[in-house]
Amino acid sequence: MAEAAAEAARAEADTILKTADQAEPEDMLAADGYIFCAPENLAAISGLMKEFFDRCYYSVLGLIEGRPYAQMICAGSDGANAARQIARIATGWRLKEVQPPLIICTHAQTPEAIMAEKTIPDDQIETCREIGAALAAGLSLGVF
Repeated sequence: MAEAAAEAARAEADTILKTADQAEPEDMLAADGYIFCAPENLAAISGLMKEFFDRCYYSVLGLIEGRPYAQMICAGSDGANAARQIARIATGWRLKEVQPPLIICTHAQTPEAIMAEKTIPDDQIETCREIGAALAAGLSLGVF
């Protein structure tokens, strides 16, 4: 999902894709906008994503206000709580949500399905691309 969004964004603007464990406050400060992409684990954002927010939150607080963001969640059944968590953090940062969260549900409900590598259908990957392209185009055109 993140790779599809980043690939499409690159056609419109300089784009950097970082995993949650690689992203630092300096990356947040250098970016003009953000797409937060995370799995939902046990009705919450993944531990790595939570650790990213914990590590970066106070370092950029008050320094990134008004920047646009979007979010994409991959969930087994719901995804809404992970989206609420990210939105609450983004609200604290005073970021500007530029579209409702995209939640892609894999319907993984058994231990085997939950642990298996997920394949996102092409139409949903296309939606991820559209999000990346739209955010980058909006930044390039000065819409955000």
